Amino acid sequence: MDLTIMGQAAKEAAFHLATASTAQKNRALTIIADELEANADAILAANEKDIQLGRDAGLTDALLDRLLLNPERLHGIANDVRNVISLNDPVGSEIDSKVLENGMSLSRRRVPLGVVGVIYEARPNVTIDIAALCLKTGNASILRGGKETFFSNMELVKVIQKALEKAELPAASVQYIEKPDRELVSQLLKLDDYVDMIIPRGGAGLHKMCKENSTIPVIIGGFGISHIFVDESADLDKSLVVVENSKVQRPSACNALDTLLVHEKVASEFLPKLAEKLKGQVELVAEPKAKALLANADKLRDVAEGDFDTEWLSYTLGVKVVADVAEAIDHMRVHNASHSDAIMTNSLESSERFINSVGSAAVYVNASTRFTDGAQFGLGAEVAVSTQKLHARGPMGLEELTSYKWVGKANYLARS
Repeated sequence: MDLTIMGQAAKEAAFHLATASTAQKNRALTIIADELEANADAILAANEKDIQLGRDAGLTDALLDRLLLNPERLHGIANDVRNVISLNDPVGSEIDSKVLENGMSLSRRRVPLGVVGVIYEARPNVTIDIAALCLKTGNASILRGGKETFFSNMELVKVIQKALEKAELPAASVQYIEKPDRELVSQLLKLDDYVDMIIPRGGAGLHKMCKENSTIPVIIGGFGISHIFVDESADLDKSLVVVENSKVQRPSACNALDTLLVHEKVASEFLPKLAEKLKGQVELVAEPKAKALLANADKLRDVAEGDFDTEWLSYTLGVKVVADVAEAIDHMRVHNASHSDAIMTNSLESSERFINSVGSAAVYVNASTRFTDGAQFGLGAEVAVSTQKLHARGPMGLEELTSYKWVGKANYLARS
């Protein structure tokens, strides 16, 4: 594959997409959603090949779950595309405006980024999410999925490009790097003449590799240890429900709970209840104080070095007893709290201290970490969850895929 040719085609497609009307873009998205359902049998057959190869390769249950498509999930993906159609198109909107003393009207107008390169792993739904959000915002995209999703992604991209042609938009608006060669990823990261932004979606290794090797701006996201702190003032029974939801509703998701911190004044009451609640579901990895209170757990082991820095993506949960909210915050600062973190509390003072001190992209009071999601936030599908502090944070929806230009209007004004 010649990535330079792909980059040139993407840049040309982005030029046309930048001036496409909202109606044109929505028509393409409507066709994509319809074609996904019309081609369900072919897509699911391709996904079954990936699943079988994954099983043969010994992929974990968590990874297989991220990889799996079924009729319900595919229908949900199509509906996510339809939801994007219903959202306001940010391109062309004005962020703010003012009239200068010299009479010039000055505003900032939203524009597409241009060409977005996205590198992701075993998540075939990401292919559709990225394509939908990029098309809505007038961006071309170059996609590189993991080898685990090869057959699924090839079928999905075929559907997308067929829909683009029906909508009379460039097929090169969405392109896919078909070969799994690592060298091609390195080439993509150096394609700064044509690609305007790189978004990696995957583990810490992928993000590190992109940061160290890319000559293109990189949006870091998706990775981070998610915590819940149960304060001494919390309603313990209600907190138990939220903790269980955060851990087991979909443990392979990046916003699933990794570490539970419990105030020492409620630990002796809360932790035995937790062990009972999670029996048969979750392995608990505990430091000594917590382990002593989790004796009724059926899956329990001592915490080892690095466990509190592990994004589990599975039915495993780290547990620690802390003295107060200050110790909870200190633990989180050391152990990469940058994604989604929550406090269970009935204290306004504790909740505000937690909100103001925790440096995560999304912070919750008395709510599950699982809400960090573009659809849940009303943004439509998301292209990534950004955990950096520049340009975009949290779920990246439509606005986060735009930049802006300054627009000045005057009556033949010359600078004095």
